[in-house]
Amino acid sequence: MRPLVLGPGSVPVIDSPDEAARDIPLTVLSAALHRQGPDADALLKALATALKGLSADDETTASIFIGLTEQGLGETPAADLWRQIVAADLSFFQSETARSLRAEGRAGDILLLLERRGVEVSEEDRARVRGCGDLDVLGVRFTRAITAVSATEVSAPGEDEPRG
Repeated sequence: MRPLVLGPGSVPVIDSPDEAARDIPLTVLSAALHRQGPDADALLKALATALKGLSADDETTASIFIGLTEQGLGETPAADLWRQIVAADLSFFQSETARSLRAEGRAGDILLLLERRGVEVSEEDRARVRGCGDLDVLGVRFTRAITAVSATEVSAPGEDEPRG
């Protein structure tokens, strides 16, 4: 039995955003292994660009990669740079803008589902669905839309909605 040992010599430096986007897990590993090399800055910027390319729906995935990268960088100057990049460039995944975009998308999904099911949606009901910015409530309303016979039934407050 021979253990597989990975080091800077066996993992490429991935400093191209396009290449990083093709294999984010390998890029995270590359960042950890090359954290003290001369290409660390370019590698981290390429990784950040790749992560920004993920959709808002991939926030959990992006957060995992952000955390793994930070752990892999340890206490190095590259870790300081990564924290700066995350604070400035990747804050989108936790921002109010991102939450708002996800809410708009979920509201659009609800309206599309109702439309495809042949449920009539008045302008008032449409405004009520689009006016909700709470992702948890929208999740409940999406589930209701699967079987609802009216749009009012979807957006009426109910016991199944989370309490804020």
